[in-house]
Amino acid sequence: MVLRSRPIFSLLLLFLSSYGFSTAFASGSAIEGGEEDFSEELLLKPLPDRKVLAHFHFETRAPRTPSYGRHHHLFPKAIAQLVKKFHIQEMELSFTQGRWNYESWGGFEPIASSNAKPPGVELWAVFDVPPDDVDASWKNLTHSISGLFCASINFLESSTAYAAPKWSFRPDPGSLRYGTLPREAVCTENLTPWLKLLPCRDKAGISLLMDRPSIYRGFYHSQRLRLRSAKTSSDGTHSSIILEQTLTVVLHPDSQKMSTVNSREPTLQPSWSMSSLFGKKISGTCVLAKSSTVYLQLDWGVVRELKNLENGNQVLGVASIMEESFVSNPAFVLSDKPDKVIREVDSRSEESAILYEFSVRKHSDLGPFDLGFTWKTPVVWSCPQLPLRVSRFLMGSGNERGAIAISFRSARAREGLTHAKSMGESCKVDVNVFQVVPWYIKVYFHTMKVFVDGKPLAVSDIIEKIHVSPSEDKVSPGVLEMILKLPCTVDSAAFTLEFDKGFLHIDEYPPDANQGFDIPPAVITFPTFHVNMHFGEDNLSKKSAVLSRFQENIPVRSYTEVLLVPLTTPDFSMPYNVITITCTVFALYFGSLLNVLRRRVNEEERFLKSKGKRPSALSRLLSKLSAKLGGKRVVASQSSARSSSFISLKLILKIILVAGIAIAWQYFSE
Repeated sequence: MVLRSRPIFSLLLLFLSSYGFSTAFASGSAIEGGEEDFSEELLLKPLPDRKVLAHFHFETRAPRTPSYGRHHHLFPKAIAQLVKKFHIQEMELSFTQGRWNYESWGGFEPIASSNAKPPGVELWAVFDVPPDDVDASWKNLTHSISGLFCASINFLESSTAYAAPKWSFRPDPGSLRYGTLPREAVCTENLTPWLKLLPCRDKAGISLLMDRPSIYRGFYHSQRLRLRSAKTSSDGTHSSIILEQTLTVVLHPDSQKMSTVNSREPTLQPSWSMSSLFGKKISGTCVLAKSSTVYLQLDWGVVRELKNLENGNQVLGVASIMEESFVSNPAFVLSDKPDKVIREVDSRSEESAILYEFSVRKHSDLGPFDLGFTWKTPVVWSCPQLPLRVSRFLMGSGNERGAIAISFRSARAREGLTHAKSMGESCKVDVNVFQVVPWYIKVYFHTMKVFVDGKPLAVSDIIEKIHVSPSEDKVSPGVLEMILKLPCTVDSAAFTLEFDKGFLHIDEYPPDANQGFDIPPAVITFPTFHVNMHFGEDNLSKKSAVLSRFQENIPVRSYTEVLLVPLTTPDFSMPYNVITITCTVFALYFGSLLNVLRRRVNEEERFLKSKGKRPSALSRLLSKLSAKLGGKRVVASQSSARSSSFISLKLILKIILVAGIAIAWQYFSE
């Protein structure tokens, strides 16, 4: 009975939170209700190109018990049923619109490596089933998720749409499946089911800021759902399942709501607030949440510039930025006083990031919480870059052949690559490349060419491992996965692959076939590079879900562009024209034939006789007049009267027509 009353109690708490009641009782009862917990956090970060990054992080934990999947207090039952039915060990699903700008927004940081996703839909899952049942579990999972999130994920059930990576994601290729849909459109129909998985949905707490127009007019947004298992005991006997829901948005502050300081100094970064970014304020907290926190992050590049910033004779040091009791400083002003200032501990570099922590529960007691950030001094900085900048493009012309090229360019990384150059020629940079090519793009893997600093090299000199799975028509895609060993002193590197364009059946073309066909982005992983953030407090990771995630060793990963390949398409209007002409000819032929076969001789005359109607006086008069003019004898029969009346009418119409033409000619000639 206690388990059955939990959903009712949760709804009661949600009702109380929507009307702003005190949350002390609710938070205590949520902890007392069981082992499940829920936390919500928001990370805001200014970007160098006058934009703002907003990263929403929601985390729900539930223990694995015998009754798991039946009774829940906070964990969404729909996800629990998927885990139990399909034996999901780990899964990640993302809906993305736009492309992450690695040069302006950074690539060597936790958010860029874990939340920067390719356009469209990306899904990968690890199953705890025998190897022979993995494909069947994948197909059933795609159909279930497609109905749950109102998307076309069921298209990934086909064997031509997914693959099994070996080295790019995790070293367990037998039970992992990966698939992408680059052309999948992302809209509110996908965001609404995602929000329904939250205990308070978008009715209370930080999720109140998820205004649809504000999110979808941004430069980039990616909603992500990840399932993973975690051990809660040292001996591994107890484990729990963790559901992470993240929404990463890149927005531009509203120019109409900027402060007057920016109007006097055009070089300043735009000032912003949560209400100017999202059009809403946080009016309360979700009472079912264990913690509700907003973080403001200043990247290490910003801290380095602020450290050397001079304001008159005063040098702005990190100490003034770290003060918890400050109201303003020479660089920027915050609208609210932070509850805590957290500094990253990085022994490898003097510069480190700084985070300001704001408890929503404290700041929303006096009114709606609206964090504002105002710049007072122009600051220019850059974000941490990837070890190698990667780009992909097509070569060739025509609808028969072409080539795919992947280019690497050196960049200054925060660690690793810069120090490794001093080691000489023995230093190597590992790069994992994972590429899936549709079956109608017939790639010739033996045509691979490698260029380092503009000079051609042997493939064996650069590629350490390679796994090739040739495509099979209408059965499986082509898969290329390889590990490159590039010198640390490399400035540029590239490799090319030639391909032929295949032909599709007319039923296999999409509705917009003339637009072209998409090749999914290549996944580039740097296995020797990991990003993480270390903080001084030992118990900080237990309190904050997003900061504990940042402390994990996240492999540096990036995605290339989506390629658009034009294929030979038939003239889809020709079948329509043929069908139209054929139907017209058949209609005229059979219509005329049926009319002749079914028509009776003199049927109209017999019909008129059977009616027995006498002609009118006017028709009789006209018939007599026409008979006299024609020199014929007047016949008194009804049939002749009717025929003569018809002839007279035609004659009168002709006379009227000729007279009208004559009058018109006379009028216009004058």
